[in-house]
Amino acid sequence: MSDTPPSTSDSDNPLPDALRFKAAAPLVDIGANLTHDSFRRDAAAVIARARDAGVETLIVTGTDLEHARQALELAARHPGLHATAGVHPHEASQWSASLAGEFAALYREPGIVAVGECGLDFNRNFSSPADQERAFEAQLGLAVEAGLPLFIHERDAGARMLEILRSWRDDIADAVIHCFTGDRRTLHGYLDLDLHIGLTGWLCDERRGHHLRELLADIPLERLMVETDCPYLLPRNLPAKAPGRRHEPALLPWIVREIAHWHGDTEAAISRATTTTAHHFFRLEVQ
Repeated sequence: MSDTPPSTSDSDNPLPDALRFKAAAPLVDIGANLTHDSFRRDAAAVIARARDAGVETLIVTGTDLEHARQALELAARHPGLHATAGVHPHEASQWSASLAGEFAALYREPGIVAVGECGLDFNRNFSSPADQERAFEAQLGLAVEAGLPLFIHERDAGARMLEILRSWRDDIADAVIHCFTGDRRTLHGYLDLDLHIGLTGWLCDERRGHHLRELLADIPLERLMVETDCPYLLPRNLPAKAPGRRHEPALLPWIVREIAHWHGDTEAAISRATTTTAHHFFRLEVQ
C-alpha cells in the first residue's frame, strides 16, 4: 500500500502491446494488492496477463481483515495465487484483542503464506507511532505462534524497526522488508538480521529511487525478491502509458529488467534467483 491510487476510468482496458513482454524465466510477484477496487472488474484478465508475462505466482496482500479474507478467496479461485493477512500500520489504531483472534484463525488457513502487511510507517502516521508499535508487536507474536514468515512495511522508521526486530529475531521464522526504500545503513541492518528485501518500481523512479541502484550490489540474490505493489508504484521506465496509470503484475518484468541492468546481471539470472528465493521464503511448491 503506497502513494496515490490509480484512476479506474479505463483500468479494465488491456495493456498496450508496447508494455507486453515475457520474463526471461518464471517470476513471483510477492506483493500484489489485487483486492484493490481498481481490479474489481477485471481481476481474472489481470491474472491471465500476468501468466502470459511469465509471472506465474502472485502473493496477494491482505492489509486488514476484510482485504485479507478477500485475498484468501481470490487465491482459492486461482491456481498460483496465495495470500497474506495482517493489519497495515495505517490501520493500526483498529487493533484489538478480538481482531487478533480473527487473524489467528486466518493463519490456520493453508492459503495464507505470511503475516502482514504489517509494520511501521512514520512518514504519514495515519495511526500514531504508539498504536503502530502495539499492533506490529502483536502481529509478530501471532507470526511466532503460527510459524509463518512476515511481510513487513517500513517507511521512515528504519531505526525503530531494527530495534524491534532485533528483540524478536530469535523467535520469528523469517521476514521480508517489502518495498524497501531506505538507505545503506538501514539495508545493512536488515541484512545483518538475515532478513529478505523486496524491491518494486520505486527503483525505476528518477525522482526518488535512484539511490537504490547503488545498493543493489549489497543485496545477496538469495535475500532478494521482486514485487509490483500494484496498483501502486507504476514504474517510470515504461515505454508506453498504462491504462488508468494502474500498475499490474504483468509489468513485473520491467522492474526485473531495471534490477538486472543496475545489478550487472542478466534478466534470466535475476528472475531465476528471486523466484527460487520466493519459493523458499513462502514455502511454495515449485510448479
